[in-house]
Amino acid sequence: MSTVLITGATSGLGRYVAFELVRSGHVVLAHGRDPGRTERLVEELRAEGEAAGFVADLASLAQVRELGAEVAQAYPGLDVLVNNAGVGSGGPDSAREVSADGHELRLAVNYLAPVVLTRSLLPVLRRNAPARIVNVGSAGQEPLDFADPELTRGYSGVAAYCRSKFALAAHTFSLAEELAGTGVAVNVLHPATYMDTSMVRAAGIDPWNTVADGAPGVLDLATCDLGSGRYFDGTRPARAHEAAYDPGVRARLTAVTEQLLGL
Repeated sequence: MSTVLITGATSGLGRYVAFELVRSGHVVLAHGRDPGRTERLVEELRAEGEAAGFVADLASLAQVRELGAEVAQAYPGLDVLVNNAGVGSGGPDSAREVSADGHELRLAVNYLAPVVLTRSLLPVLRRNAPARIVNVGSAGQEPLDFADPELTRGYSGVAAYCRSKFALAAHTFSLAEELAGTGVAVNVLHPATYMDTSMVRAAGIDPWNTVADGAPGVLDLATCDLGSGRYFDGTRPARAHEAAYDPGVRARLTAVTEQLLGL
């Protein structure tokens, strides 16, 4: 059985997936932003199996790095990472927000945080190969404007969200190439459209699906060998935005990402 870290596990899809995994015998490491909610979740999970909680605000890259270091130290057997936490598009009139580091918030939480957390945990995952990284993306994808990656002009919450999810998909494909032959698989998926989550309701959208509808795709990628560098719509292999496969676009994304992270 695997040891699985799930970010954003205190509500929505992450919470549902955490219970499914712990009930099937996996060790679940549940990340949350709120200490009280994380603690309550872990108590509930421990009634079903083995679980532990980790608290971090993914809008702070320092806290993301600390989270990676804490998990690596406490659970050196970690072999699955599910980057699930995210920030939605916000309401129709929501203004541009920034992270603790001054980055556009959706890019910071939906893209930069998974990149940093994955990097910090790669040594552990490589040691425990075969290992898996599951990036929870979205069918809503829009290429970044490399001249203005943080959307300082003409801000729209929907555009910010779709660009962050495009970046996550393109990064997944680049990382899969980098990890080829290491035994660490990395894939990205759109779990289900407009699931019944606080993120969707905050955007003023009536849900189309339940989180139970979105869970099978995540669970398959977390527990089964489905290759690497792939995009799924639910449980079905699909195609991400065509630009996410473009080597030139991906090279520019890598350069911009390193710049934003100060590498």
